[in-house]
Amino acid sequence: MGARRRAIRAGILFIAILIVSGVVLMYRGNDAVFLATQKKDGILTAEQIKLSFDSVGGRLINEAVREGQEVKAGQIVMEIDSTDTNLAIEKLRAQIAQFDAQINSTSGNMQTSLFRADNDEQQSFRQIDSQRGAVNAAQATLLNAELDYKRKAELFKDGAIAKSQLDDATMALNVAKANVDTQQQLLDRLLAGISDTGATDSLNLPTIAQERASAQNIQHDIAALTQQKKFLEVQLKELEVAKSRLTLHAPEDGKILSILQKQGEMISPNIPVILLETRRIYYDIYISEEQAVNLHEGDEIICQTVADNKKIRGTIRLLTQAPGFADLRQSREKGQADLSAFQVRIYIDEPENVLAGQTVTVEF
Repeated sequence: MGARRRAIRAGILFIAILIVSGVVLMYRGNDAVFLATQKKDGILTAEQIKLSFDSVGGRLINEAVREGQEVKAGQIVMEIDSTDTNLAIEKLRAQIAQFDAQINSTSGNMQTSLFRADNDEQQSFRQIDSQRGAVNAAQATLLNAELDYKRKAELFKDGAIAKSQLDDATMALNVAKANVDTQQQLLDRLLAGISDTGATDSLNLPTIAQERASAQNIQHDIAALTQQKKFLEVQLKELEVAKSRLTLHAPEDGKILSILQKQGEMISPNIPVILLETRRIYYDIYISEEQAVNLHEGDEIICQTVADNKKIRGTIRLLTQAPGFADLRQSREKGQADLSAFQVRIYIDEPENVLAGQTVTVEF
């Protein structure tokens, strides 16, 4: 009977101690819920990026890094065989040089044709001047023949000369008329249908205009060759860009975590070949909405590493509502959250002083 009574007293005492301890903890604010709101832990995480050859592929001939190696931005990490690309570039350069030669030759032909047209024009002008002189001489001869014919006709009428002399004068007159017609036809042929203004150098001869038009038309051939050359130059630039992409460079400082393709293998375009851990280190914490309203993106946050108690400065990059699993649920109906949680992503300002994977604590 006494043992039973002692057991009851011990139980009552234990329950009383629990009640008093709970009240004290609540009063002091040291309960688990309170501590969880005042102290937040996070894991330092380094961003990872997958490196790939942009739109080019081929056989991997140089694996310039190894797993775990630290690399600097711009450092060569892999290379693909560029033999085919180099040959294609040389072929295009030869074709472009050929077009340059054709353009220069065609331009020379055009200049020669224009020079020939100018020379022909001057020769035509001089021929016109000469033929105009021949017409004038024929007209003067005709005038003399007409005067001689009239004089001999009067003398023949008076019986002063023989009939044969009058016939000779008549023949000379007809020859002179025919010569004037012939010389005028030659002049008209040189003028090619335009009116003779007498100012030779101002004449616009159709034959010369046609020669100049033919020479100018060569310009269209030059333009066509130039456009074809530009097309090849664009293809050359594309090949040169493709060649530059056959060498893969580290986009930023970091560590090689994994090499996904090995030397000698065929690499497909845009397929990841290296997994790189960057020096962009962040950690996530989840806070209540009462705490979230006092924070803003861009604010500075001080955290402390658990391992060596080092204080680290960081900057809030993201403040957004957290997924539903992070909400605090207690007694609300239909599973609704009592408090909405917010995700805060903080990037470390000096990532070289920490290691990815470390645990850090933020105290509010």
